Amino acid sequence: MISRVFKLRMWAPVGVLTSLTYCLHQRRVALAEPGGADDQNPVDRSLLELKMVQVVFRHGARSPLKPLPQEDQQVEWKPQLIEVPPQTQLDYTVTNLAGGPKPHSPFDSQYRETTLKGGMFAGQLTKVGMEQMFALGERLRKNYVEDIPFLSPTFNPLEVFIRSTNIYRNLESTRCLLAGLFQRQKEGPVVIHTDEASSEVLYPNYQYCWNLQKRTRGRRQAASLQPGISEDLKKVKEGMGIASSDEVDFLVLLDNMAAEQVHKLPSCPTLKRFAWMIEQRAVDTASYILQWEDREGLQMAVGPFLHILESNLLKVVDPATPPSKTRKLYLYAAHDVTLMPLLMTLGIFDHKWPPFAVDLTMELYQHRESKEWFVQLYYRGKEQVPKGCPDRLCPLDKFLNTMSVYTLSPEKYHMLCSEAQVMGLGNGK
Repeated sequence: MISRVFKLRMWAPVGVLTSLTYCLHQRRVALAEPGGADDQNPVDRSLLELKMVQVVFRHGARSPLKPLPQEDQQVEWKPQLIEVPPQTQLDYTVTNLAGGPKPHSPFDSQYRETTLKGGMFAGQLTKVGMEQMFALGERLRKNYVEDIPFLSPTFNPLEVFIRSTNIYRNLESTRCLLAGLFQRQKEGPVVIHTDEASSEVLYPNYQYCWNLQKRTRGRRQAASLQPGISEDLKKVKEGMGIASSDEVDFLVLLDNMAAEQVHKLPSCPTLKRFAWMIEQRAVDTASYILQWEDREGLQMAVGPFLHILESNLLKVVDPATPPSKTRKLYLYAAHDVTLMPLLMTLGIFDHKWPPFAVDLTMELYQHRESKEWFVQLYYRGKEQVPKGCPDRLCPLDKFLNTMSVYTLSPEKYHMLCSEAQVMGLGNGK
């Protein structure tokens, strides 16, 4: 979800926002510090019990969102590329967050308006992408079914909560992941929850957040004019024979290049020659648009989603929470533009574009004797040390303190998003 989302919802800097309320902070500390962790003593991992896992993942490989302007530079995207591998088949139902009918997807309607050379639509999940997601599911199965008997070997709706953006490639990616995780075996219906585009928070919703829309207007174009980015973009466009007036930036170039590479399609020689530079400049472009040192911009980009992840942690930790109100596994099907700011807020961004089928996994443990709580974070299957944490195994209170800098409750998020609109009306605009 590179080009179209950046076009509609671009990241940008704002100012500073007040943090979460003191009461909520005190509740976090009370729940997270039952005995007071001693940072000097290493934790005996054999005494840790896994209580919950949350996985945020990007969809699998897909066709580009926007073709390159030169037809002779475009590869053919043939319908054979979207054949469904039999092992990924799994029935599922999509509902809104309240369990009602699936909302309309404006993005899917827009993608169908763009037919790529070869006949496929823009943004379609491919067979390669389905296989990637199935493989991710199998990795999760090894981790949480085989190596640790945490999840049931068959899908159980009482153990798993699933939410996805309302975009077909994400829904289908989730299906493939579940097929790999549970080997197509289920004890109940598979329900994927999704939301209206106007209130979706699994990606930075700049189209419906007025404050972000106002403050980010024009920043993508400005990014392409920055020193270094501008010269390199001119070099690549000239090498590909793309006119300087054509609206092609490093986000479009990376989108096409990454899709072509993962499907082993014959990219143009210039894309191959400048592959590393294109990815780095795409990250530079996104970083310019996002201004990652800006707290409020990150809050509005992923603050509501962080609030969801945080709430899941707090519910499990709270002894008053009924078992029916929690799940062992929470799955969130998101996008590259979701993962990048998430990684930034956690202090683990590696300055590389999040690839297809990548996952950010958050494990919650409790010590059997001290009853202390800990979080373990993984990105691309590798252990991470979040910002503010002394080690890879992070005391929950320290992890929650890191999240609280950027977390936004729904009320604060809506208040912030409407600020620009209210200010505009106040100025008579």
